[in-house]
Amino acid sequence: MPEKIRVGIAGYGNLGRGVEAAIGQNPDMMLAGVFTRRDPSQLQLLDSAVPVHPLDGIANFRDEIDVLILCGGSREDLPQQGPALAAMFNTVDSFDTHAKIPAYFDAVDQAAEPSGHTAIISVGWDPGLFSLNRLLGEAVLPEGQTYTFWGKGLSQGHSDAVRRVPGVAAAVQYTIPVPQAIERVRSGSLPSLSTREKHTRECHVVLAEGADAQSVREAIISMPDYFADYDTTVNFITAEELRERHAAMPHGGFVIRSGQTGASNTQVVEYALKLDSNPEFTSSVLVCYARAAWRLNRQGITGAKTVYDVAPGLLSRKTPQELRKELL
Repeated sequence: MPEKIRVGIAGYGNLGRGVEAAIGQNPDMMLAGVFTRRDPSQLQLLDSAVPVHPLDGIANFRDEIDVLILCGGSREDLPQQGPALAAMFNTVDSFDTHAKIPAYFDAVDQAAEPSGHTAIISVGWDPGLFSLNRLLGEAVLPEGQTYTFWGKGLSQGHSDAVRRVPGVAAAVQYTIPVPQAIERVRSGSLPSLSTREKHTRECHVVLAEGADAQSVREAIISMPDYFADYDTTVNFITAEELRERHAAMPHGGFVIRSGQTGASNTQVVEYALKLDSNPEFTSSVLVCYARAAWRLNRQGITGAKTVYDVAPGLLSRKTPQELRKELL
């Protein structure tokens, strides 16, 4: 029987739970352990037989894990954990602060390369799969324009920003692409679109007791970097409505490349995602890239990598012969 890839999970929030579920759908993998900063006895895994360990003792498990999937946040966790853990393990993470990816790549590479490990960073659907589609569009249609639309989907970062507004007890925020903007792009007319023309934002807010709704609304829609540049709707709802209607984490989006070939032929390439669960889908992407990280390391390819450095065939559990016969 072929050996199974031993996978570890660092962090067990929404992403970590999704990774556990995704490993269960990949018979060439096994979950070797979960590592957490919380009390291990308080975690309830899908498989109670999987061991849970304190994260600060992870160095003792170097010989028991082939690939470690990092499920911490990009703002505070991964900038420290990424380089530290890449010095000890082959890793995959979903670092998604686009502007800081080059610096994060360098930090992880400086840890992974000398230690002989392979670390694939910024894996998910954006950055990740959308990144690949942006590259393919530009490479195939060098004369053109790329457009990325996100949503309709629940934005975790923007939801957190709303929850920090004084007078807000709880909230979620959805990013919604403007249909007219998408149709203009699909037409191949290469429109120039402002931020406000591409997306709107929709907030569902539970007010704290005694809070003034108008003051809360104004604080939200005028918030720089988050809402001031968008047409934003603020809906006030009850805590019960929030639990019943907004507990799921859907998301999705489009990457569209529009360009010309020859003298005047318009070509439009589109890639779309519609997700019931953003973290579960991201987790599924992380898991197939964990397979690639393990394979690359066995080939002696070390250091930090991105999705641009990984051949698609390495993601599949099928052999190259099977891929040529069944999918090519």
